[in-house]
Amino acid sequence: MSENRTQSSLLPMSIIGILFFIFGFVTWLNGSLIPFLKIICELSEFEALFVTFAFYIAYTVMAFPMALVLERTGYKNGMALGLAVMAVGALIFIPAAMSANFLIFLVALFTLGTGLTILQTASNPYVVHIGPKESAAMRISIMGLINKGAGVIVPLLFTALILSDMGNLSEETLSASQIDELASRLIMPYVIMAVVLTGLIALVKFSSLPEIDFKAEETVHAEHQTSILHFPRLVLGAVALFAYVGIEVVAGDTIGLYGQNLGLENFTSLTSYTMIFMVMGYLIGVLAIPKYLSQERALLYSAIAGIIFVLGAVYSSNESYLIANVLWGWSGIAVLPDTITFVALMGLANALVWPSIWPLALEGLGKYTAQGSALLIMGIAGGAIVPLIFGKIAAYNGEMQSAYLVGIFCYVFILFYAIKGHKIRSWK
Repeated sequence: MSENRTQSSLLPMSIIGILFFIFGFVTWLNGSLIPFLKIICELSEFEALFVTFAFYIAYTVMAFPMALVLERTGYKNGMALGLAVMAVGALIFIPAAMSANFLIFLVALFTLGTGLTILQTASNPYVVHIGPKESAAMRISIMGLINKGAGVIVPLLFTALILSDMGNLSEETLSASQIDELASRLIMPYVIMAVVLTGLIALVKFSSLPEIDFKAEETVHAEHQTSILHFPRLVLGAVALFAYVGIEVVAGDTIGLYGQNLGLENFTSLTSYTMIFMVMGYLIGVLAIPKYLSQERALLYSAIAGIIFVLGAVYSSNESYLIANVLWGWSGIAVLPDTITFVALMGLANALVWPSIWPLALEGLGKYTAQGSALLIMGIAGGAIVPLIFGKIAAYNGEMQSAYLVGIFCYVFILFYAIKGHKIRSWK
């Protein structure tokens, strides 16, 4: 019986895996775009972080409308619609690059985020419910492995394809004509992205991807809970995801800015370090959950590790390279200052948070699953808000290192959810 179920879930998992690769490719391109747009649009560090705001605020604004769309279209057609919206967002990058207009870039990023909102709202509960619930975190870890694998690749591709032959980049060293040339280099990659997204619409639309009827599933305590707000583990899970995505984006998307401030070369590729550690974390999840590690324990250990790494980022030296030399100096890969190494290590702490929260928060929602998924997706707004808070603190202090303390508040709430929050069944 279990073998048949594994075989029946293989095709859906493969298709969803392709979509998660696209999620990662589009999402983690932001880490390279931030310092890049800072140069070509002549932005301050705080203004540059509106890249993450425009992208992630789409999840908050569009989550519930997209949940209503999914209820009408079904999950399969909803995924195809999400890909179409993303293709439009990719095409908007063409006039943005031609004009080097930051506002048009933000519109393009918001449109991409809207398409991803539809895809995320549909695909995450799909992965949770396609197999046994006790191994849901393992399946999401596989998706995360694919997602962050794309996150490792895209900054390196961006640096190689967009920034080749441009030397040491800064607003001071580049002429106006060089800045125009840099901006124009964005056009072809986003044209290719639009073409690939259009091709994926056909893959999803004409595949044998099955629909899942969440309404047919039992809703726990349905007689007492007539709204998604009546499920404390769901609401608190959304807050935990807000905290998680906030610090995940800070760790992945500000590391390039931080490296730029410290004068490191190839700062646009630094996001790859954070993603590599996230991949390692997801590998642990795939191998250990649920056989050796429960979803609750994975969340607990992740929060504790995150607190340790934040303290390391804030209080370690930006001149010492000791930790990187010990961890991978022998490999020939370029080493980083200790403080940036700890920022990258947050990727390891973050990896299993998303896979662990989703199954814990969605348990027993039944017919409320689509709305519950939308509420959890709204938690992605942490990626819009927390980096701006980080940027304000950095601007106020005149340096970025101490601003990483914002991560302490994020990990403390995740720790609370791991210990108690996910167990709460009633607000009374």
